[in-house]
Amino acid sequence: MNFRTKTLNFKKAIIIYGFLVLGIFLPLLALNAQTVEDRRNELKQSLEVLDAQIQELNGSIAEGKQQSATLQKEINILKNEAKKIELEIKQLDLAIAEARLEIDEKDKEIDQIEKKLSSRKTTLAEFLRKINEADQASLFEIVLSHKKFSDFFNKINAVQDLHREIKEFFEKTQALKKKTEEEKEDAEEQKRQYERLRSIQGVKKSDLTEKRGQQETLLSRTKGLESEYKKSIVQKQKYAASIRSQLFLLAGSAAIPFEKALEYANVAFQKTGIRPAFLLGVFKVESRMGANVGKGNWREDLSHPRCASQRKAFEQITAELGLNPDLMPVSKRVVDYGYCGGAMGPAQFMPATWLGYKSKIAALSGHNPPNPWDPQDAFIAAALLLKNNGGAGGPANEKTAALKYLAGANWQKTAYQFYGNEVMSYALEYQEQIEILQSLASR
Repeated sequence: MNFRTKTLNFKKAIIIYGFLVLGIFLPLLALNAQTVEDRRNELKQSLEVLDAQIQELNGSIAEGKQQSATLQKEINILKNEAKKIELEIKQLDLAIAEARLEIDEKDKEIDQIEKKLSSRKTTLAEFLRKINEADQASLFEIVLSHKKFSDFFNKINAVQDLHREIKEFFEKTQALKKKTEEEKEDAEEQKRQYERLRSIQGVKKSDLTEKRGQQETLLSRTKGLESEYKKSIVQKQKYAASIRSQLFLLAGSAAIPFEKALEYANVAFQKTGIRPAFLLGVFKVESRMGANVGKGNWREDLSHPRCASQRKAFEQITAELGLNPDLMPVSKRVVDYGYCGGAMGPAQFMPATWLGYKSKIAALSGHNPPNPWDPQDAFIAAALLLKNNGGAGGPANEKTAALKYLAGANWQKTAYQFYGNEVMSYALEYQEQIEILQSLASR
């Protein structure tokens, strides 16, 4: 058997082996992809079922609140609210599982793109080596090295073709690099949303304990008697007069009196058209989430290379304000998944986002530069973002704007609907409190 025959046989063997490998692994890859897709659909269906049950309970709670006040009605409302929170916790468990699934898929996609980039760098280095070899020879040397002028011109054409190929290759590599950066940004946003889901989960568990405690307290205080319940209603109405002095908690900043928070919300309404009660509802949810996430530090929570732009923005913001960056609280990153923490102040803006809104905030608040940890500036910032999300046009638009505040482009996902429900629930409470204050002021 001659050398040519051996080579052909070897090539055939390689081709056959290649088909065998594909025959073994492609079904496995397809099975894995199918399993991931099945799991995603399963989670989506479960989330939709839970969402329907939550909406039904919301209807029952709203209907109960419109009925005349009785002890049994109040007990039923508390029971339904507790059931709703239990369902929301289950919904959050599923949402977190879905987020982890998507993050894993996104990380795999980024890994594949980076491998392609690495391979392209090797190819590009080989291209450049060939160009360098061609450039080393003078035109006279190239002419002498070829017996025919046709060979010489073929060589020149080959070099020109190589230059063109390198240009096209470089452009495709740059496009691939840009795609990698976009995928990384998208992955980071998903991880920030995952962080927020986990923080809300902690809040919801506290809510459930509190709601069960309210039910026990109500029964203990009234001893199951309607007459005692009527007395408690009178006390509740008297207590409403102290609303002004109640503390309004804020994430990343000191608590302020409710009356001051309402003042800031009213100013934001005059500037942006965002309803004060709705804005207060957003801050209420954000403050509870921020408290659960805890206080981070920019050196640790913006330390990953992928946080470079956020870190640079944070340094710029604190430098312009004359603040020590090491003393300014930010949200902590998710230890097992996230790369960047760094959300700042009551509005929980990421540094780069704050810089994007800086000039508009300054124009409306009168503070230049504006301070993300200053409640007055934070209220204006949040109102501007909510307005950009379409939140100045009634309850349905408000809920959509709140969802976009949390999840951006992913706002329509069933997993995030509870956030909008939560904001609107608090907005309803604050609207009642605002109306009480207005009635007291008109006396």
